[in-house]
Amino acid sequence: MPWVVLATEDELSEEVGRALAGEAGIEIGQCLRRGGSGYLRSRIPNFCQMAMQQPVLVLADLDQVACASRLLASWFGAKTRPQNLLLRVAVREVEAWLLSDHEAMRALLGRGATRLPSDPDTLTDPKRSLLTLAQGAPRDVRDDLLVQHGAIASQGLGYNARLCQVVRDAWRPERAATRSPSLAKARHRLRELAERMGLSK
Repeated sequence: MPWVVLATEDELSEEVGRALAGEAGIEIGQCLRRGGSGYLRSRIPNFCQMAMQQPVLVLADLDQVACASRLLASWFGAKTRPQNLLLRVAVREVEAWLLSDHEAMRALLGRGATRLPSDPDTLTDPKRSLLTLAQGAPRDVRDDLLVQHGAIASQGLGYNARLCQVVRDAWRPERAATRSPSLAKARHRLRELAERMGLSK
């Protein structure tokens, strides 16, 4: 069966990538992940070469770059992007895509979900917004997502594990895409890739 390589910045993005690929009927055959966007940017020549033989899906956060087109221009320069190298950008972080599924977030955050954003792609710091909402969540969720007093880290030790579980069990891309244009575009491009691979449903 045809499959793709998935390259991401972190564990949470990888889980989201798996969910999006699965929704499109695409099998992930190999995952490449090493903390941060610097890794992805440095590997662009390798991904281009791989995509000549095997479709490659790269998920990156926009972070503080002005727009996705500017990020792509800085990563690729004058290089021609192979048709089967699909690079999709979460605006501004993958957490915005999670926040876009209000039903999943209500299940996670409980009463902390009363101020869920209607347009998460416009948030300047989606991760910080999620952590702020988590302050009103049930105790076990707070323990996983939030840092202990005096800790240096920006997130709790169980942050990735808890949110990855939400992606697997509750998050639905079709619901989230109604509030996130960047996610809607990613789903559309994945369906196009599935068609090229002969996997369209």
